[in-house]
Amino acid sequence: MDVIEYVPTRDQYTYTFGGAAPMMRVRPGSVLRIWSDDAFGGALRTVDDLSSAKVDLRFVNPQSGPFYVEGAEPGDTLVLHLVALEPARDWGASAAIPFFGGMTGTDRTVTLQEPLPDTTWIYELERERGTVTFAARHSEHRVELPVDPMLGTVGVAPAGGEVRSSLVPERFGGNTDTPEMRAGATAFLGVNVEGAMFSIGDGHYRQGEGEACGTAVEGAMTTTLIVELVKGGAPAWPRIEDDTHLMSIGSSRPMEDSWRIANADLVGWVADLSGLHVMDAYQLLSQVTLAPIANVVDANYSVVVKAATALLPTVAPYDGIHAELRARARSLGSL
Repeated sequence: MDVIEYVPTRDQYTYTFGGAAPMMRVRPGSVLRIWSDDAFGGALRTVDDLSSAKVDLRFVNPQSGPFYVEGAEPGDTLVLHLVALEPARDWGASAAIPFFGGMTGTDRTVTLQEPLPDTTWIYELERERGTVTFAARHSEHRVELPVDPMLGTVGVAPAGGEVRSSLVPERFGGNTDTPEMRAGATAFLGVNVEGAMFSIGDGHYRQGEGEACGTAVEGAMTTTLIVELVKGGAPAWPRIEDDTHLMSIGSSRPMEDSWRIANADLVGWVADLSGLHVMDAYQLLSQVTLAPIANVVDANYSVVVKAATALLPTVAPYDGIHAELRARARSLGSL
């Protein structure tokens, strides 16, 4: 399979899902190797670079794309298999941003408290060891953390002609910030507009569940992915399959509604795939699911509900396309 390289120039970044012209047209079956910038657009490079001076929150999470997928129509299922995620810089940045994050007053959770201190942390990447180094700013501590690359944003254009900020997670995917969006995973997204118009970005070298301070170890990323298309069968909310789990992602506020969305979607998905009565699927999943919090900081909060396939009746979502794509990814060898 030929690999199509895409490296955007800064003036080609987009900051929305929907409302942008396609940067490239691709066919189902294409393999793309896409470079994406970090959430700050490379603005935070040292601990002296502060978000209040360097970052405009109107222009964060620059997206690479959108990509027009030939043959994609509303109601179809866009399939993106993440083959490899490779840090594209030797450092990542994280920050406490005034009035942004899960443990501070924000523009939606308004308090009379002062903002937390504007602070930047730089994590040096050790490629050979596969680590990034946390160095405390206000105390004495250093520790190497394992690199676990993921994409914070994977999404398509929304329905109804909407244009949504790249800070928002919703039905179309977007800024879900889930560590489950890693190499080896296959994402399923409902197509809302002709061509699907998908884009990716917001690479994280690692992130804790919840992304509590509002930022992960943000870093530029080179993502290799395979694009496929299933006619029909569009999921109402983003889904993920990996080698061990089926997952649904819900995004809303309050956070319990995010969980309800994801749980209901997974119950329906498993019932449809397995032939179980929906009440039996509900009962089984009530005993086996995990519900990792993806983020508690975005415009909507995202929750993943996941079930181990080993505990489910034999299922093959979308005619077993995940296993097929895993085999195709192995045939690519070392890129």
